[in-house]
Amino acid sequence: MMHNGRAARRQTLRAIRPQRSGALPLLVACWAGAAAVMALWWENTAVVHMDLAEWLTGAGRLTGLLAGYGIAIVMLLMARVPALERRVGSDRVARWHAMSGRYAISLMIAHALLITGGYATQANSGFLPQLVDVVTDFPRMIEATIGTVLFLVIGFVSAGMVRRKLSYETWYYLHLLTYVAVYLTFWHQLATGTEFVGNAAARTAWYVLYGAAGALLVWYRMLTPIRLNLRHRMRVESTVHEAPGVVSVLITGRRLHRLGAQPGQFFRWRFLTDGLRWSSNPYSLSAPPRPDLLRITVKANGEHSEALARLEPGTPVWAEGPYGAMTAARRSQEKVLMIAGGAGITPMRALFETLPGEPGDLTLLYRANKTEDLALWRELREIASARGARLLYAVNGPDGVRPEITPERLRELLPDIGDHDVYVCGPTGLARQSYEALREAGVPTRHIHHESFEM
Repeated sequence: MMHNGRAARRQTLRAIRPQRSGALPLLVACWAGAAAVMALWWENTAVVHMDLAEWLTGAGRLTGLLAGYGIAIVMLLMARVPALERRVGSDRVARWHAMSGRYAISLMIAHALLITGGYATQANSGFLPQLVDVVTDFPRMIEATIGTVLFLVIGFVSAGMVRRKLSYETWYYLHLLTYVAVYLTFWHQLATGTEFVGNAAARTAWYVLYGAAGALLVWYRMLTPIRLNLRHRMRVESTVHEAPGVVSVLITGRRLHRLGAQPGQFFRWRFLTDGLRWSSNPYSLSAPPRPDLLRITVKANGEHSEALARLEPGTPVWAEGPYGAMTAARRSQEKVLMIAGGAGITPMRALFETLPGEPGDLTLLYRANKTEDLALWRELREIASARGARLLYAVNGPDGVRPEITPERLRELLPDIGDHDVYVCGPTGLARQSYEALREAGVPTRHIHHESFEM
């Protein structure tokens, strides 16, 4: 399906406003918040005693405060705030969410062990009897214990080895228990935290912190998707088999240009039919968005993606987005190299058609296991021919040997590669290998724009 390339490029050109990544300011803000939490602990710690019981209790209070702060950060990173998704990048936000979750759970465990150990040492009692006393006698501790157990379950199912054995749907719905866990543990912090008891300013700040994170979650995870789908009324128009195991889904709706979607971005799609209505999966736009039509292209790689080939015309569609920072707004150089692999070809195909450029400015390198896996190849050839762009592919040899993306090969293909912007999208291994080769080939970090997909 070819779109009006010139019109799409004009629209893309109007949308280009080169922006710096918002990653650094966000990291600075998060660390500043952590420093403020530590300052709150210090202000309420009159003397740092060398006594073991006091030391354990003080460390337990500090880890508890930092765990509570970490939970708020986890909520913020769950909210899919457009400013973060588009300026920082959805894949990076997802990694930060996972990392902050691990930190928060580790701090929670440390808090429980340290504070109980401190009380047990002070009372000259055993650890387990003291733990039972803390859970049963302290206010809001039963709820906090249940919440902590839920956090541990969520952390367990999110661990790499376990996560890979679970279906996306199972992991997703277990992950929703995070909201319950946050609610249960929040009240314990205010009821027993030394820093909050009798300190109205600290309690107010904590309410504001959690209230803001909760408000962002409700607005962007609930109300915004409801408004979007009521306004645009999307439905499946048709499905097109592009290659063995590869299908495109054409989606129609009302005033789709008002979605604000750009080539390179993706939505989280839910198809309201049997077997699919409870699954929400991310798929990139594989062609420039039109006022009346969107297209995604998916390779069968599981039950959900395989079922898309059987979608009936008229099936209602529920979408959330658009997300992703790998758009034309990242571009700062005249020439562009795009490196794609696996599912990463879909956003690259849309960018290949719409990124403004003169003949010779654009190059697309497509990595696949074999020639038959080069999805959308006919369209890519047509775009390359019409635009005077270079289209290259790298597939495994007959003996299965993988052609490596090396600095030497990149400089051979593009002697002026250091003057290119580079977009990389594909599996994590490809993204990592490409990034390292590009840096060694002389491409500045600020000119490499990447998102990783494990599909």
